[in-house]
Amino acid sequence: MAGIGFELKKLFAKKGVLNSAKAYGYAAVICTGPMLLGVLLLFGITALCMFNKIDLHTREILICMITYTLLASVTVSSFFSMTVTRYVADMLFEEKKEAVLPAFWGSTVIMLVIGSVLYGIFLVFSGATLLQGLLCFTLFGELIIVWNAMSFLSAIKDYKGIFLSFLTSVASSIILGAILLWFELPVIDSLLFSVSFGYGIMLVWNVILLHRYFPHTTLGAFTFLRWIDVFLPLALSGFFMNIGMFSHLVIMWFSDIGVRVHGLFYGAPWYDVPALLAFITSLMTTVNFVVSVEVNFYPKYRNHYSLYNDKGTIDNIKQAEKEMIGTLKTELFYTALKQLLFTATVIALGGYLLDLLPLGFNEVMRGYFRTLCVGYGVYAIGNMLMLILLYFTDYKGAFITTAVFSAGTIAFSLISLLFSNIYYGFGFLIAALVFAAACAIRLDYFTKRLPYYILSVQPLVSEDRSGIFSKLGVFLEDKLEDTKK
Repeated sequence: MAGIGFELKKLFAKKGVLNSAKAYGYAAVICTGPMLLGVLLLFGITALCMFNKIDLHTREILICMITYTLLASVTVSSFFSMTVTRYVADMLFEEKKEAVLPAFWGSTVIMLVIGSVLYGIFLVFSGATLLQGLLCFTLFGELIIVWNAMSFLSAIKDYKGIFLSFLTSVASSIILGAILLWFELPVIDSLLFSVSFGYGIMLVWNVILLHRYFPHTTLGAFTFLRWIDVFLPLALSGFFMNIGMFSHLVIMWFSDIGVRVHGLFYGAPWYDVPALLAFITSLMTTVNFVVSVEVNFYPKYRNHYSLYNDKGTIDNIKQAEKEMIGTLKTELFYTALKQLLFTATVIALGGYLLDLLPLGFNEVMRGYFRTLCVGYGVYAIGNMLMLILLYFTDYKGAFITTAVFSAGTIAFSLISLLFSNIYYGFGFLIAALVFAAACAIRLDYFTKRLPYYILSVQPLVSEDRSGIFSKLGVFLEDKLEDTKK
């Protein structure tokens, strides 16, 4: 991500509104591409269904199938994404670009195998038809590859290519869906196919970009698994963050506002739609974090740490640390302020804006929207603070705070079920507040003791952290070698 910030700084150096808009657009797609694509496709498909006067039950089945597939894919990939990103960063630092592409395919295969078994079993008993199950299964596989590709694409500076793949995917899905509905083909099958087609374009495009940038070799496809043993807290942080963000949705599916849509597909339309719209508001901080915090903070960060390696004096190191922490506090404050102002604006204009959308909002849904807007806004601030912990390699702190967030979302959401359903969104809101507070406390504690963590907590001798994942990597590498003979 530091590389992205460094490159975006070049774009912001160019004057003009259009250049700034281009930089923000690139940042949004690079950082939130697959999830943003999913949100836009869900709204696009809903609009297509309403335009073609598709009945509500059919729409709910379709939205449930896509939502389940999105959440299942991101849950599987969440355990590997942060560790894979760390592996890519280490390989690029060591100038071993040839090790990156094999790791992409190796990690993809593992996620596909694990995810396909688990999600495949669900689809068999889900109540979906054979064709619907196959389309959901195909979409799931595409999403796994797309999520994984985005973890590797941070090293590629072809922003235009990534941005075009995103726009092409959205447009292709909507256009194809409209054409299939115009021919009066089965609604669910047609629109599932159109969504799969759109993500398929993004998948192929991103894989081509990776193959253009990284040399193609067959060595070390499963070497990255050792990084999970070494950085297990990092892997768990990604998984816990995902649980914290979305577990409250699952809990609401089985509450008194939840409905059994079809087979094993459950939903809570009164809660899901406001949550989806509220989640979009959190992307404000995600983009600003890259554009503002990383672009302005990274040079100070790099200068500070370089002094430890380049024989800087104590006075120089202290001065650089003071400047770095000062810049960090300023950027964090203004980024958080932007999110809070944006959230307040959305809530203030929400009544008017929601009336423009044909989503059938009632007063209860409006209440959920306001509550979840605040919740996701606070979550976005907490996530930003957690990412700074990762910047300082405080993996223990990130693990603790994300575990608190995950447990808090589940616990407070379950507790909220004991009260009137108008309070259901407060479970996630309280968890987000606890998460943001925990991250702020940990970051303050860590930065006040920065020289200690840089110089004193490192092991004096090399430690062997080989574990089950390292052994699995060796086993898979041996099997891969055997197949080549």
